[in-house]
Amino acid sequence: MINEQIRDKEVRVIGENGEMIGVMSSKEAYKLAQEAELDLIKIAPTAQPPVCKIADYGKYKYEQIRREKEARKKQKTVEIKEVRLSPNIESNDLNTKVNAARKFLEKGDKVKVTLRFRGRELAHMSSNKHILDDFAEQLADCSVIEKPAKVEGRSMAMILAEKR
Repeated sequence: MINEQIRDKEVRVIGENGEMIGVMSSKEAYKLAQEAELDLIKIAPTAQPPVCKIADYGKYKYEQIRREKEARKKQKTVEIKEVRLSPNIESNDLNTKVNAARKFLEKGDKVKVTLRFRGRELAHMSSNKHILDDFAEQLADCSVIEKPAKVEGRSMAMILAEKR
């Protein structure tokens, strides 16, 4: 809200240089802003009394957008990469999958390790949990289990994240 849109009885006013002017009626604050040929901008509407600043609205909006862009630049998106295994996987194949998962973890991604069961393999789901445990054990130096192994339909999945 800016200028005449501010209808509060009393507002706390901050000057154009950041100095505290004090608590006054919104009409008085608006007059001060007009005298300085600037706008009265409500910057903290939930405070008691609401906080308003005397500043150039266009410049204020530009600074706000720039701060948001900087914050977005510093954000890092974490992807979840998937590694699929089968219950009758050989140790060399398992080592290859472990190395692939290690690369994903070093890049900063999370890894979802899925053990897929087909046909008669479904009858022996619980006895094959050790494959996921071995997988996590081999990556224990660079990862931590974020979500332990859990049965999801025809598969068992676990999520690993990079160790901090």
